[in-house]
Amino acid sequence: MGQVIGNVKWVLRIEGLAVLTLALFFYNAFGFNWATFFIYFLLPDLSFLGYFFGKKVGAITYNCAHSYIGPAIVFSLFLSLGGELFQIIGVIWAAHIGFDRALGYGLKYGKGFSYTHLGKIGKEKNA
Repeated sequence: MGQVIGNVKWVLRIEGLAVLTLALFFYNAFGFNWATFFIYFLLPDLSFLGYFFGKKVGAITYNCAHSYIGPAIVFSLFLSLGGELFQIIGVIWAAHIGFDRALGYGLKYGKGFSYTHLGKIGKEKNA
């Protein structure tokens, strides 16, 4: 199972922290409601429900909700259509992903939740 190790792993985690920091900065600069931020910040974690249908489905649903592709599409919609809602969704979603990456939660492999592109997590980390 491939994984990032050494200094590259830390660069990717710091990159996640940078995304989180920028998202928080822009959320504040746009003057959005912080209660909304905290209510929806963990929404992408509902993708865990995919694991009820097996490891591969869980990995797919998790990765769809935890890839920067989703927020990029939402920001593209904002740029082409306008609308504050797209801004809010995109910033909160990017902040969530950045937070997870800073903590070391990477994109998942079909082998199981503990196998990520940033290395093993949870019980598997010490196995």
